Amino acid sequence: MKKLWSGRFQKETSQLVDDFHSSIGFDCRLYRQDIRGSIAHAAMLGRQGILTPEETRLIIDGLKEILAEIEAGRVEFSREAEDIHLNIEQLLIAKIGEPGKKLHTARSRNDQVALDVRLYLKEEIDGIARLLQELQSALLDLAEKHVDTVMPGYTHLQRAQPITFAHHLLAYVQMFDRDRERLRDCYRRTDVLPLGAGALAGTTLPIDPHYVARELGFSAVAENTLDAVSDRDFIVEFLAAAALIMVHLSRLGEEIVLWASAEFGFVELDDAYSTGSSMMPQKKNPDVAELVRGKAGRVFGDLVSLLTVLKGLPLAYNKDLQEDKEALFDAVDTVKKCLLVFRPLVATLQVNKEKMARAAGEGFTNATDLADYLVGKGVPFREAHGITGRIVYYCLQEKKTLAELALEEYKQFSPVIEGDVYQFIAIDRCVKARRSPGGPSPDEVRRAIARAKERLEKG
Repeated sequence: MKKLWSGRFQKETSQLVDDFHSSIGFDCRLYRQDIRGSIAHAAMLGRQGILTPEETRLIIDGLKEILAEIEAGRVEFSREAEDIHLNIEQLLIAKIGEPGKKLHTARSRNDQVALDVRLYLKEEIDGIARLLQELQSALLDLAEKHVDTVMPGYTHLQRAQPITFAHHLLAYVQMFDRDRERLRDCYRRTDVLPLGAGALAGTTLPIDPHYVARELGFSAVAENTLDAVSDRDFIVEFLAAAALIMVHLSRLGEEIVLWASAEFGFVELDDAYSTGSSMMPQKKNPDVAELVRGKAGRVFGDLVSLLTVLKGLPLAYNKDLQEDKEALFDAVDTVKKCLLVFRPLVATLQVNKEKMARAAGEGFTNATDLADYLVGKGVPFREAHGITGRIVYYCLQEKKTLAELALEEYKQFSPVIEGDVYQFIAIDRCVKARRSPGGPSPDEVRRAIARAKERLEKG
């Protein structure tokens, strides 16, 4: 097949180069964006008098027919045509003849591909943001059921202080809020039209990029033609945001793996979101959470891959930039699949309240409250901390909890301790007393859930 750019060449391209050079195997997924951009470009050329009204009509109608044929599965893309842009242009020329050869007037594949990727990413950012909202909604629904479900909070994976399961889940709601904010911010910089930059230096023809921007829903037009065709910062930003989404999913996945273990026993996974063992009939494995945890690594790799591609590129366009799409597509697909499966995994979790409460009552999670009790009696905090530490050590030796110590035993360590200490260090009271903003008290958690729901409704 004769290349559309073959005029300067005296030899056919080597088959090895064709195979190595071609991107149609992966950029074919941009066909909708490519056709949409071409329709807007043709309409602009017609509006500016660069194409006749009849040429404009033929091109736009032809592109719409090609779109319908692709979506009906009647088009087989050609590897020899290299990429989605040349494939569609050749299909158009075959369909309408000479007018099809005028579509590429005043543009290059350099600004064309930048346009396609920006159109694609704007759509995907919106879709991923919606999936994050759905996951947050599932977390909030679960949190509402467990505002009073006491569990241990951890530092260093050691029991630290009592909190509630709802409070723990709300931490992830906050993480996903920040993820959506990052996506919104990334969208703003993606929402810039590069078409009109040509190969790198624009065109001498009287084009109107602002008209194309309005037609395609872009809020701005690129201000520098060199930057327009070589910029992939917006993809890097998205990949960084995607990597952080995967960090948060992975962390929650890790906790679900721990909670579902016999050693914790805090949650029971739904059968529909678990798997078994081919050898051990008793097993119920948290494979979904584990696989999400594992897939985080590939998204991190996508980010590093593109950063490495970009780090040494001179201006303007270089063929290296063809490598941006596979990393982008992989990250988009991976994040979407993980979010799609994670929401029902969370929504179907069965929570063992009794096991959580038992764990919260062990491990001296109320020790800080005992120190606070002593502070309330006038003991300096550092001294109160030391007294409490010695009491905990005594309890370990005697195999008792703080609640099981007799008052006489307490008084061996400090004469200010009175009978009211037992009420002060009761686990439920420890949780309810933490009313500081963002804390685990049920009243504060209910307010936090209400605020989170308002944010979700606003989008």
